[in-house]
Amino acid sequence: MPPPRLSRAQFRRLVQEALASLPPPLQEALHNVDVQVRWRPAPWERQRAQVPPGEPLFGLYLGTPLPQRGSGYTMTLPDCIVIYQEPHQRYCRSQEELVAQVRVTLLHEIGHYLGLDEERLQELGLE
Repeated sequence: MPPPRLSRAQFRRLVQEALASLPPPLQEALHNVDVQVRWRPAPWERQRAQVPPGEPLFGLYLGTPLPQRGSGYTMTLPDCIVIYQEPHQRYCRSQEELVAQVRVTLLHEIGHYLGLDEERLQELGLE
């Protein structure tokens, strides 16, 4: 049975709950990061993420990962983590799976913010 179709506000609440459930040290590591919810990725976002046609893109990190920031990294706009609602709703088969996938997606994008590459994220089960 597919998960119920959520309004944007309901899906945003799921993302906020996933953020609030993160361990405090991880929450405290997120400085100057804006978490946004959008319906689906734009073509340029899919291209930037190097996602092949037909594959879902659940989220995207836009910014400079922490390890790449030097002493001159000041006065910048917030980094952005985007969570896409439509792919989550299309690929998750239940409400429980939807909640779990939102959390995995959020952790995956936070991993990029912290400087982890795709290989390391896969090792951690955050693919």
